[in-house]
Amino acid sequence: MKREPPRDESPLATDPDGPALKRWQLDRIVAKLRISREETHSIRRDGEARRAPSREALKDILNRLTEALFPRHYGRFDLDGENIDYFVGHTLGVALDQLAEQIHRGALFIGDELLPGFRRQGAIDLTRQFASELPALRGLLISDLRAAFVGDPAARNFPEILIGYPGMTAIIHHRLAHILHRLDARLVARLVAEIAHTRTGIDIHPGASIGSGFFIDHGTGVVIGETTIIGDNVRIYQAVTLGARHFPTDDEGNLIKGDARHPIVEDDVVIYAGATILGRITIGRGSTIGGNVWLTQSIPPNSVVTQATVRNKPGAG
Repeated sequence: MKREPPRDESPLATDPDGPALKRWQLDRIVAKLRISREETHSIRRDGEARRAPSREALKDILNRLTEALFPRHYGRFDLDGENIDYFVGHTLGVALDQLAEQIHRGALFIGDELLPGFRRQGAIDLTRQFASELPALRGLLISDLRAAFVGDPAARNFPEILIGYPGMTAIIHHRLAHILHRLDARLVARLVAEIAHTRTGIDIHPGASIGSGFFIDHGTGVVIGETTIIGDNVRIYQAVTLGARHFPTDDEGNLIKGDARHPIVEDDVVIYAGATILGRITIGRGSTIGGNVWLTQSIPPNSVVTQATVRNKPGAG
């Protein structure tokens, strides 16, 4: 005897006598959404609809670029002197083809004809320039890797740091995003930064300038703003914020975009967990900022700042 499939008795089950259109009053809601989208709250530029860059494609690009930079760690374990260059070349070629497409999409989606990449050849040229900077970028990443090994007594070897430390993942993504940001592929750069944020809990704006030998220990909750400048051999811990104290406006009250509003951290500085450093202030070379410090004033080189010293300083805060 043939058995009928079980019937869903849920009140949300499909009911031919009460289709979704009536149940949820979709015609009325859709009409109001159209008015909001097209009239009262429109944010779309006029003209042909454009396809946004794909986050999934960018994730794949990031994975491939990382494999090309560190083929034996992120790529294939069995690579040797005869096939490693082939693997790197093939992996990089696929990644760069995909990246040029995403850069082109990003410029079209924003709709600014003056943006690099708006025309397909421009996207190819920009991607070629990005690729030319990868060897130097790998050298920077090795300096970050060495800094992590020296700065963390728990680190036993380079492979552990490279594939297991969220701070290392975040700085790999950031250095790739920073090149794109500098080349004006800013939407793609911002999406790369957000992918890193999602993967690691570390939020670094792609515009932030970071020197060599940078180490983020633990990392969760770190925030580094767009116009931050960080020197060489800087170490920071979890929940550190390098942010803006206030947001300058023009005569009409509109925010001034891109204004320098984040800290300058000079060489050889250590910033401990939970510190919040705000505004265009300078942390002098060789200084140490203690945990949970709130700092809005510049400090000279070789300073040691704790919660107690900030509280007792006249005019601090």
